[in-house]
Amino acid sequence: MSGWRPESADEVRRAAPAMTSLRARALANPWLPGVALATLLIHFLCNGRYGYWIDELYFIACGDHLAWGYVDHPPLIAVIAKGSRWLLGDSLFAIRFFPALAGATLVWLAGAMARRLGGGRFAAILAALCVAVAPVFLAFNNLLTMNAFEPLLWTALAFVVLDISVGGDPRLWLAAGAIAGVGVLNKQSMLFICMALTAGLLLTPERRILRSRWLWLGGLLAFVLIFPHLLWQSRWQWPTIELQLNAKRYQFQPVSPLEFVFGQVQLMHPFTVPIWLAGVYFYLRTAAGKPFRFLGWAFALVWVAGLLGQAKTYYLAPLYPFAFAGGAVAVERWIGTHRPAWLKPATLAFLILGGAITAPYVLPILPIEMVPSYLKLLGIKEVRPERRAEGDVPQLFADMLGWDDLVSTVARVYHSLPAAEQARCAIWGSMYGNAAAVDFLGKPYQLPAAVSGHQNYFLWGPGRFSRDVVIAVGFRPESLHGWFDSVELKATVACPYCMPDRVSTPVYVCRGLKEPVETFWPKTKCWTCDKPEFAREGATSAPP
Repeated sequence: MSGWRPESADEVRRAAPAMTSLRARALANPWLPGVALATLLIHFLCNGRYGYWIDELYFIACGDHLAWGYVDHPPLIAVIAKGSRWLLGDSLFAIRFFPALAGATLVWLAGAMARRLGGGRFAAILAALCVAVAPVFLAFNNLLTMNAFEPLLWTALAFVVLDISVGGDPRLWLAAGAIAGVGVLNKQSMLFICMALTAGLLLTPERRILRSRWLWLGGLLAFVLIFPHLLWQSRWQWPTIELQLNAKRYQFQPVSPLEFVFGQVQLMHPFTVPIWLAGVYFYLRTAAGKPFRFLGWAFALVWVAGLLGQAKTYYLAPLYPFAFAGGAVAVERWIGTHRPAWLKPATLAFLILGGAITAPYVLPILPIEMVPSYLKLLGIKEVRPERRAEGDVPQLFADMLGWDDLVSTVARVYHSLPAAEQARCAIWGSMYGNAAAVDFLGKPYQLPAAVSGHQNYFLWGPGRFSRDVVIAVGFRPESLHGWFDSVELKATVACPYCMPDRVSTPVYVCRGLKEPVETFWPKTKCWTCDKPEFAREGATSAPP
C-alpha cells in the first residue's frame, strides 16, 4: 500500500477495501500519535501562564447563563466552559484542557488525512508537524475559544466526506451531518466549509456521492441540531446579524490583498508555505490528486472569498490542515523520485526549528517584559484587521493581563462604601471583559454580580443596578457626568503591557442616576457598537 497512487475515481473505488486499512495503519504508526502527544504536552506546559484571557472570562460568564444562543456566538463554547469547570475546576489548566486536547486531535487528524490520500509514514508526520508548528493553531489551542474547535470540526467534516468519496459507507453522511450541526453550534462559519465542499463535489466527478439518501438524512440531523439556536436567534430578532453589521461598521478595518496574503503566511508559518501550496497543486493539477479534487476546489473557493471579502486573516485557518495533508503527500512523492533520502529528516527538522523560533510569539513562554524585544528581534508585525490599537505585546497576551489587579481594586472600592450602600450597589463594566472579570475573579471578595451593556451582558439585564450608587469600571468621565449627579474617581488600575485602551482603567463611584433604570438600561446596549458614553477610550462617534 505504501506505493499506491490513485489515478482515477474508479481505481479509488476498487481500492476502497485496501484503503480502509489506512486508518488502522495511522493508529499503528507511533510517530504520528507522538507528534500529537508532544503538541498536547506543549499546551499543558504553557497554558497556565500569564492569566485568563478576556474572552475566556466572557465564555465562563456565558456558561453561568446557559442558553441556546448568545449575541456574539452560538452555545457550544458556553457548554464547554461550564463542563470544563464542572469536571476539572476553575484553574487555567482546567479551562484550557479541552482546547489543548482539540489541538492534539487536529494534529493527529491532519496526519491521518495524509494517509487517507495515499501518503506514507513521512507524509503523515509532515502534515501533522505543519499543523503543530503553525502559530495560529498554537495560539487557538492554548485558549478557551471557539477557534480552538473550529479547525478540528472543519477537518473532521472534510475527512468524512473524503472517506465517503473513496467508497466509504454512505451512512457516514450521518456523521457528516452531526459534525456540521455541532460545528454551527460552535461557530456559524461552519456553513462556509459545508457550502465549499458541496460546490467542490459538484465541480468534480465525485458529485456522484451527493445522490445518496443518507446525505439528506445527514442534512436533516444537522438541521435538528441547529434548530434550537435558530429559534433563539428569532426570539431576539437575530442579534448576531446586527452585531456583524456593527462590527463591519465600527470594529473592522480594510485589509489589502497583499496584507491578507502576508497574514496567511504569518499565521501558518513561513516555513510551511511551500507545503500548503503543494497541497493546492496536488488537489487541482496532479493525476494522483484528481480523485480528491473537490478538496482543492473547496480550499480555493473559501480562500478567494476571504481575500475578496477582506476577512480577518485567521478566518481561513481551518482550511489549512487538509491543504497540509495534500501537500505532505505531494512532497513525499517528490522526494521519493530520485531525491536524496536525507531530505525527509531535514525537512522535519527545519519545521521543528521554525516552530521553536516563532512559538514565543503565540505561547506564553517568555516573561511578559521580554516579549517586545523578542518580537523586534523576529521582525514580526501583526496584520491588524481591527481598529483597536495594539501596544507593545500582541493582543493575545495583552488581554490576559491585569484582571486580578482590576478586580482587587474594584473590591477595595466596593468595601470602602458604607454597608447600606454596598447592599444596593451595582458594579457596571464598560465592556464584557471588566464585567466578566468581576463575576469570575470577584467571588473571593464577595462582590455582587456585575452588569454591562456590552454583548450578551445587555440581555442579562440591569441586575441590582440602582439610581443610588454604582461602581463604574472603565468609562470616560465625561460620559458618566451626563447620567449621574455625582461622579467620583476612586482608583486607577495600571497595566503597562495591556492593550492601550486598558493601560489605565479608571474606577468611579457614581451616585444619583438622573432617570429611572427602566428607561436608562436600553440605552446601554452595545453590540460591538461605537457609543462614546458607554465605550472604552478610543470611541469616536457622536452621541445619539
